[in-house]
Amino acid sequence: MLKRCNIILNYIMGSFTGVFIGYSIYKYFDYVNHPDLYVVQSAPWYTSVQIQGLVTFVIIVIAIILKLLIKKKMRDI
Repeated sequence: MLKRCNIILNYIMGSFTGVFIGYSIYKYFDYVNHPDLYVVQSAPWYTSVQIQGLVTFVIIVIAIILKLLIKKKMRDI
């Protein structure tokens, strides 16, 4: 059961990282192709990328902590 949880956490970490990278690339190319759309915004175009990066970082840190706890429990068994 603990191995399965560890594998699921690996999938979660990889998925969130991949989504963040894909979203960042999409946002950059959208900004390059349509810069006039971002002129009317009060925040820079990369603000949403920074927010998603922060959320992704927090989720990955939580997953790493859970992985360490699982590894410790697997060692104790």
